Amino acid sequence: MPSHLHEILIEMFRGRPSLAAELLDGPLHGDLPEYDEAHLSSAELTDVAPTEYRADAVITLDRSGDTVLAVVVEVQRRVDAQKRRSWPAYVATLYARLGCPVALLVLCPQQAVADWAMRDIRLGPPGSQVTPVVFGPAQTPVIDDPATARKIPELAVLSILAHAGEEADPTPLFRAVFSALDIIEADRAALYHDFMLTALPAATRKLLEEFMTTTDYPYKSDWARRQFAEGEATAILTVLAARGIEVSDEARTAITGCTDIEQLTEWIRRAATAERVEDLGLEIG
Repeated sequence: MPSHLHEILIEMFRGRPSLAAELLDGPLHGDLPEYDEAHLSSAELTDVAPTEYRADAVITLDRSGDTVLAVVVEVQRRVDAQKRRSWPAYVATLYARLGCPVALLVLCPQQAVADWAMRDIRLGPPGSQVTPVVFGPAQTPVIDDPATARKIPELAVLSILAHAGEEADPTPLFRAVFSALDIIEADRAALYHDFMLTALPAATRKLLEEFMTTTDYPYKSDWARRQFAEGEATAILTVLAARGIEVSDEARTAITGCTDIEQLTEWIRRAATAERVEDLGLEIG
């Protein structure tokens, strides 16, 4: 059964089909055909046998109404010899269906799996092979520039997963990815935010959470302000708990329900010296 990590990675392509072309543009360089639109296509790949294969996702790149490239997208989390036998069938079946060039794009969260997946799949005599285009942590660029992150938010998320734990100071990566999340749909931004918190190692996740509660980055979207407000509210409750101050349900609701950043900041200041929760000056109806 597909994991949460697997499903979120595929959702990136379902929500933004052009991501397949953007990732391929580096490895294929000038060989990527010009296209006008990218579309999510049927992932059911049935041959004449009638054995049925199902890829994780299929993206088609179209130009002037004609499909110029199809991309089979697969997320691979472990070494699986059966997959290397299935992938050529995916490619051949899609080629037979659409009659256009087909690329096999494989995302591997673990580098050891990426190294395994990127080997040519030899089908017979010399020249008869399928060559996967593989993205593992080593193939994922470091995205620490907000302008670049805003162009491809999903790649900024992948960069966090691949590199945030390696950097002595991951703050530039955090700033870049939150700059990207600030401009996309709120639901998708929330999905990626939760995904990062789930997928990151505990130490890196702690750094990300600290960044969210201390950064002065001027987030503008409703989602970003909401996330920042949640971080500030958590900080207030943490300070009060550390000082042994009892917080009623009504006070907790007032704190967690506030989205006014200036008000939350003031409550944090007051929490540092408060003797009781009423010292914060909460308005409880």
